[in-house]
Amino acid sequence: MSDTQDMEALSFEQALAELEAIVTRLETGEGALDDAIAAYERGAKLKQHCQKKLDEARMKVEKIRLPEDGGAASSEPFDG
Repeated sequence: MSDTQDMEALSFEQALAELEAIVTRLETGEGALDDAIAAYERGAKLKQHCQKKLDEARMKVEKIRLPEDGGAASSEPFDG
């Protein structure tokens, strides 16, 4: 399985947990420089994956908020 396929299989929660672990590891300065660079690269991909999942969720919420009659969607932002 490629890195991209592996990333796509992760849920938002799994990706976020892995990203938090990477951040903690990088903040402590543990490990070799090459390992830190690889972890940073993985973290950047995880961040991008999490953002994609959040954007997908936002779009789903916006679709749900469309009026039944097919009219224009509410212009007020979703506050969560």
